[in-house]
Formats: sequence, C-alpha cells, structure tokens
Amino acid sequence: MAFHLADRGHKVLAVDMDPQGSLTDFFGLDLPSDAQTIYDALMSDAEEPSLPIHKNLDGVDLLPSDILLANVEQELVAQLERELRLKEILTSATKNYAFILIDCPPSLGLLSIISLIAATHVLVPIHTQHKAFKGTASLLKTIAKVQKRLNKSLRIAGFVPTIYAAANIHDQNKLQDIKEQLSAIAPILSPIPRATAIAEASGEGKPLALCSVGRNKPIVTLFEQLAAFVEELQ
Repeated sequence: MAFHLADRGHKVLAVDMDPQGSLTDFFGLDLPSDAQTIYDALMSDAEEPSLPIHKNLDGVDLLPSDILLANVEQELVAQLERELRLKEILTSATKNYAFILIDCPPSLGLLSIISLIAATHVLVPIHTQHKAFKGTASLLKTIAKVQKRLNKSLRIAGFVPTIYAAANIHDQNKLQDIKEQLSAIAPILSPIPRATAIAEASGEGKPLALCSVGRNKPIVTLFEQLAAFVEELQ
C-alpha cells in the first residue's frame, strides 16, 4: 500500500512499530546490531529526537524497528505522558509527508496504544478465520477507549479481509460474517487473497508490483485500489 501511494505521487513514510520488524524485513533492510531504529527515537530525551529514516526504498521512506522495541513498555513506564510519545516524535515528520503509515504489532499493548494515539485513521486487516475475527472485537474495544480518552479524532477507515481463499467454504462464510457484523462500522474492502506471490515478494524485499511474480497480477490491482481508497481519506 505504501508503494502504491508513493507511485501515485505522494511522499510516504512507513513506520515499523512491531518488535518483530516484519515491515523492516519486507523492505529488504538488514540492519546492523548497532543501527538506530524507532526504539532510539522513542527513548531519546531530546525535545525533538532525530528520526533514523531510511530514504527511498522503492520510493518509500522507512522508520525501521528491531527486537529492542519490545523493551519500550517497561522502559517508558515511569515517563510522564508516555502514551503521547510516538505522536510527539512524529510531529516533525508530518510536514514532510502526505502519508505516514504505522504498522502495529498484533498484540494490544502499549506499542499499539501509542500508535492509535498518533494516528488519524485505522485500517484493520482481518484474516478470514474465526480466531482472527474474535480478536477484532478486542481491537474495536481498544479503539473505542482511545477515541473516548486520548484521541477523539481517531476514525476506523475500513476493514481489509486478508489471506482469503475464495474456493474455501469456511472463508466464504467468514467473509459474509465480516460484512454482516462490521459493515455498519466502516467499509469492508475487497479481500486480499491467499497467494504464494505475496509471500515470494516479501522474501524478495520488494513490493509485489516490482517482482516478476507480481506483474500483471490481479492482486496488484487490489493493492492499487486500496491505495486509492486511503488517498481519499486525506
């Protein structure tokens, strides 16, 4: 999505807030052990911490992550207004980018909370499986709490069904459940199918559109449509 927004002429910053660093890996970035990451910016005492942004990775800028980010929850516990920390450090970047995309961890701990506080919109990927569908209910409760107390302007932009197998009756039923139960909250976007091409692109550290497996594939069109949808949120 970041690539296709950049391809549409926008300046895009992707922020990896997952200690697993999946987004960083996806960009093909192999960080040395002493590299600066989002962790260093979050823990800095500077009034305006420098952001270790890696520029122009297939047209997208990246603020990377590594496993040290897992320590943030414990290390920020004594700091005042810790929930605002990510929002504060990204303030200087907002004037330079049309879109800042924050990739959150799958858990609903402090890293997700501070990401929701820093965000204007939430785009919710939801695996078309029962367990993932139940987990979305917890996420919605967390979003509601953040909206009530810490970020009143936060909005749910939409839900993106993922890893969808159109030929699987279970996936078909779960997609129907998603539409019936969540469409009143926000739009249900076109499902992203289960496809080896996506995994192969991730392994190459490239957007699917730039990989040999992804050219002219319908999945690329789905990501283009997703980027166009996000573009309209401005």
